[in-house]
Amino acid sequence: MKITALLVLKCAPETSDPVILANASDVSHFGYFQRSSVKEFVVFVGRTVASRTPPSQRQSVQHEEYKVHAYNRNGLCAVGFMDDHYPVRSAFSLLNQVLDEYQKSFGEAWRSAKEDSSQPWPYLTEALNKFQDPAEADKLLKIQRELDETKIILHKTIDSVLARGEKLDSLVEKSSDLSMASQMFYKQAKKTNSCCTIL
Repeated sequence: MKITALLVLKCAPETSDPVILANASDVSHFGYFQRSSVKEFVVFVGRTVASRTPPSQRQSVQHEEYKVHAYNRNGLCAVGFMDDHYPVRSAFSLLNQVLDEYQKSFGEAWRSAKEDSSQPWPYLTEALNKFQDPAEADKLLKIQRELDETKIILHKTIDSVLARGEKLDSLVEKSSDLSMASQMFYKQAKKTNSCCTIL
């Protein structure tokens, strides 16, 4: 599961192309000579998908092994490029968090943006790195993963208790055998000692 890029764009109906407000990408898994082309492709597809996502809507577009997820919150749009294995719910949860953080950091200043911003936004780069694990973006997925781990531990514990129970059963059987054997030994010792008493 991999996030390749995150973008925040202004999608206003009065402008033809959405304006890029923030952009972060990790193209290190592509070949060195492909990286600039991939970044250009990300910007092009990001603009296209953002412009075709209606306000207050979410959508996902599949292209080969990648999915582009977009969430347009009344003109402020977040776009994420993920591989096909990244869970959809986690992707939209991440995009929602990115939009929340953007509005906290910049307020309504994005509405007056007229051209692409080249200023890096550190939170977006941090989010790109932090949310490579979908469980970080989706608390339900994280809880489900923890429950699965707990279930595995419980199964192991129950198996070990059952194994311990089997061992205890065999010990109980052996102890009953032992008490019979000790009783026989006691009787034999008594007989042997009784013949050797001196009056």
